[in-house]
Amino acid sequence: MDIQAIRSSLEAILPFRALFLQETNVQIRYNACHERGWTDSYTLLLAQEVVGYGSVKGKEQLTDRDTVFEFYLMPAYRHLATAGFAALVQASGATFIECQSNDPLLSPLLYEFAQNVNAEVILFEDHLATHYSPPGVRFRPRREGERLFAHQTEPIGDYVLEWNRQVVATGGFLRHYNFPFADLFMEVVEEHRQKGWGTYLLQEVKKECYRAGRVPAARCAMHNKASRAALLKAGLKVAGYLLAGSVKTV
Repeated sequence: MDIQAIRSSLEAILPFRALFLQETNVQIRYNACHERGWTDSYTLLLAQEVVGYGSVKGKEQLTDRDTVFEFYLMPAYRHLATAGFAALVQASGATFIECQSNDPLLSPLLYEFAQNVNAEVILFEDHLATHYSPPGVRFRPRREGERLFAHQTEPIGDYVLEWNRQVVATGGFLRHYNFPFADLFMEVVEEHRQKGWGTYLLQEVKKECYRAGRVPAARCAMHNKASRAALLKAGLKVAGYLLAGSVKTV
């Protein structure tokens, strides 16, 4: 009997998505796409019984639905993964696949169904505690209405580094990822980079993240060597990569 992929509602897949999140137990890069209405949901059926789900989003535009990025089958039906995924691709018309290399079910299917696979983003998880304490720099919460430097890449964080009575860096953690994970971020004033202050800021933000009941995680672009170095020095380690490829044409 063939497995089918049927367009469904987000509410219909949520019980299976809860199992997916529990089993993977890592930060999911595109977790918020579901609640923001940027996805199409599909249930996977075998003999009219739901055995899993798949999710599709846009690779470049929010209105597009061209990229499979989540796929889950109940353990008893994992032997049907190839057939189930083929049904999902056909039903959705997806032309791209994106997945995290630390997703044990979808990442093998990516290599089976996609071509031109490449890594776009490095994923990090916490690994160990560090104990940096640079002289003359103070970590503290950001004050309401405080005057800050112009940020170029990251949002203004809830925590700052102060040096010589000036804010030279801000950082924080984003909570729109799957619980209990949160995403670390920071930005240092350009003329004060490469002093180890970004590492110190991340070290302290990690502590605040844990105090808030969250597990720190992070990501950065493959080409961003400075951010990668700061994350590693702050006690995180590489947890995987965000992989992408185009669906093979028969």
